[in-house]
Amino acid sequence: MVQAILLDIEGTTTPIDFVHNTLFSYAKEKMSEFVRQNFGEIQTEIEQLKNEYKNDFTNQIYGRDFSEDVPETVAEYLRFLVDADRKSTPLKSLQGKIWQQGYETGELVSEVFDDVPTAFERWQSEQKMIAIYSSGSRLAQQLLFKYTNRGDLTGFIAEYFDTHIGRKGDSESYRRIASMESFPQVENFLFISDSEAELDAAREAGMDTLLAIRPGNAPLAESPKQRFIRSFDEIV
Repeated sequence: MVQAILLDIEGTTTPIDFVHNTLFSYAKEKMSEFVRQNFGEIQTEIEQLKNEYKNDFTNQIYGRDFSEDVPETVAEYLRFLVDADRKSTPLKSLQGKIWQQGYETGELVSEVFDDVPTAFERWQSEQKMIAIYSSGSRLAQQLLFKYTNRGDLTGFIAEYFDTHIGRKGDSESYRRIASMESFPQVENFLFISDSEAELDAAREAGMDTLLAIRPGNAPLAESPKQRFIRSFDEIV
């Protein structure tokens, strides 16, 4: 019996175009200014980026300079990571902080599919726990659901998980989520995502899964192995 619903964001609750064409572009545009103005406050992320840069430089993936004392070289490397769609924890942290400024000034309003608010209401009335698991930081997730085109949806969401819990392609990440205090057993989770690899990992951990097929998602190479839905309204 499903007691908790774990949701991906990009391509599941939110159009991929909004994430890539609006959020990523906004963060990239504001990166230099943000790094320069907040250099003293983002030293933790810069320290984390150093090892990532060393690996990219050694493997000839990124050949430009990165100096922890020069804001523009940090911003330039971060823009490279945005273009590469790297699931980098320090990048995701800084993107969340940039987006916070955009949401709070009204420059950004997030998009969710039309069926999301009604599904949240229905699941809450059925006493099902709703949680989010995304590569974006917890802050970014909270902001996305607070400032939506359908109003503030954060009141429906019990918890947010990001890459600090583990990579989304690792089954152990889903076991860790289900082991959280006050959460149901892993077999009582339903995980919904547009990524078959993530769904495979969740199934290996013992969760039930559904593949989200949404407008704007990349076409599937072949018939999906997973059970799939095109709307949350299909979940009964």
